[in-house]
Amino acid sequence: MIKSSAKPATTLSFLGIEGGASHTIAILADAHGNFLKRFEAGPANLKLLTDEKLGRLFKSIAGAFPQPDAIGIGMAGARAEADWERIRKAAAKAWPSVPCHATNDLETALAAAGETERDEAARVLVLSGTGSCCYGRNAKGQVAKVGGWGHVLGDKGSGYEVGLRALKAVVFYFDRDGEWPRLGRHILHRLQLNEPEELIPWAQQAEKAQVASLATEVFDAWKNGDKIAADILFAAEESLAEDALACAQKLAGSRAFVRFILTGSVLLKQPAFAKRLGARLQKKWPTAAIAPLERESVWGAVALAQKIWNEQPQKISTKKIARETKAEAAPSTAVSLGKFGKLSPTEQRNPRSRNLDKLSISAAVKLMLSEDAKIPGAVLTEHKKIEKAVGFISKAFKNGGRLFYVGAGTSGRLGVLDASECPPTFRTDPELVQGIIAGGQGALWRSVEGAEDDPLAGARTMEFRGVNRRDVVVGIAASGRTPFVWGALAEAKKRGAKTVMLAFNPFLEIPNDAQPSLVIAPNLGPELLTGSTRLKAGTATKLILNIFTTLAMVRIGKVMSNLMIDMNPSNSKLRDRAVRIVQQLRGVDFTTAQDALEKSGWVIKAACARLQRGGKSPPR
Repeated sequence: MIKSSAKPATTLSFLGIEGGASHTIAILADAHGNFLKRFEAGPANLKLLTDEKLGRLFKSIAGAFPQPDAIGIGMAGARAEADWERIRKAAAKAWPSVPCHATNDLETALAAAGETERDEAARVLVLSGTGSCCYGRNAKGQVAKVGGWGHVLGDKGSGYEVGLRALKAVVFYFDRDGEWPRLGRHILHRLQLNEPEELIPWAQQAEKAQVASLATEVFDAWKNGDKIAADILFAAEESLAEDALACAQKLAGSRAFVRFILTGSVLLKQPAFAKRLGARLQKKWPTAAIAPLERESVWGAVALAQKIWNEQPQKISTKKIARETKAEAAPSTAVSLGKFGKLSPTEQRNPRSRNLDKLSISAAVKLMLSEDAKIPGAVLTEHKKIEKAVGFISKAFKNGGRLFYVGAGTSGRLGVLDASECPPTFRTDPELVQGIIAGGQGALWRSVEGAEDDPLAGARTMEFRGVNRRDVVVGIAASGRTPFVWGALAEAKKRGAKTVMLAFNPFLEIPNDAQPSLVIAPNLGPELLTGSTRLKAGTATKLILNIFTTLAMVRIGKVMSNLMIDMNPSNSKLRDRAVRIVQQLRGVDFTTAQDALEKSGWVIKAACARLQRGGKSPPR
């Protein structure tokens, strides 16, 4: 029931925010609980955020939801009143005079399940995701918590523990039996590692979420009858059940009716495992009811926002009324980055491939190649801008600057690929050309949900890489609309760097204050497979990035004729190539070239200089 106020109930809106270990979700709803708008950002564990970062997170959300009537915020790591006060202070700066309920993400999840019913002695939330915890409340309002101590001290039955147990198990059985287990093969494939020894450095630097992601392989192996996986999940099930029952025991008598609510990515995405856990709980607590959380836990934050509004005095800020009146009288004419005008060609349907599913393989191959044949011509139309970008980059290299590629998904992977190939090809410092992908290392081979929608995360990458006026930042986004990329470009521009947007949407409408130094946007037309920008857009991206780095390296003296004179001969094939390069540049035989390289530490330029001092001039 909404209290009467100066504002009609039909126009009230409530903002719920939930910050977790993997991502942040914000939802705006009206007074009747109807969904209005959604926003996603990166991880938001309060313990890992400075006050400045917390404020920036809320400011980014306020950009999407500037004037809610009340806010409910639940954040991982918010354990005590001092934490909740931090949240309220940061929220007050983003939304002045808006009432705010601050708590932890467990309380919002429990609130999403609704109020405790009369016949229930208690409700217990059983959460297993990246981490784990059991949290409950009884009819008297008493609270109990078991777990939630993080991956070092707790997280029993979590995705992290399942992943860690899997790593330990496969190396144990390898040592004992001398054979690498099937589950181990799946783990190596997921991590793109080649042999068990490579797990050691990986595990030493792996983040919690990366270890937790291995749980998926354990569940898949379990479904295929893998005994190691079955043992790991049996132990996880047992741990979760023990904690859930202990939490319930603190809140209710053993014969009382308790509702266990299952939530978290492990329990919600693995229904067979959740069913087994539910059966175990039912056996130990026969009067219990067990069910998964039926809606996203962020809806609990919305409910808490509405609750705090109901508890406020019957008033509304006069400043807010004035803001709303002004906004209604004079709507903004600025174009936001979310409204880029005409639909990008990358999102349109290709009329030539509407019968793709019915074509023979031969016809489909010819169709794909004929589409790819259009790429060079389309890219060539932007050659003046590409030339200008090469100028930016080569100047940056000459002045001690760096080149950064920033992208999400395929665009990000291609940027990382081009950057990674510069040190062996041109003997450059790995810092000179850097690839940044939304979601970090794990996103190189797996999709990281919501990562590309976080502009603040993009901005933070520029901050933490120390981008400055000597650098060049190239944002790569096929449709030109990726918030992570725009966040990075905005921060880079603020820091004085040259900024380039590479997209395949010639219809971009970019606000003046967001304009990068250069926009390169060839029109490749629709993808053969609608929206699959790993196809033509991916190929064109690879072509253009190759041009950027290759020609910039030529301009700074890394190439003589068409030979890679700064190549790093790190293996036998490349050492053989280095010898041939020296032979061609100095007109000497194989043995002489090899000897010069060995004496020069396999640095081609130094070997050529050594031979030139010895009277060997390059052939003309």
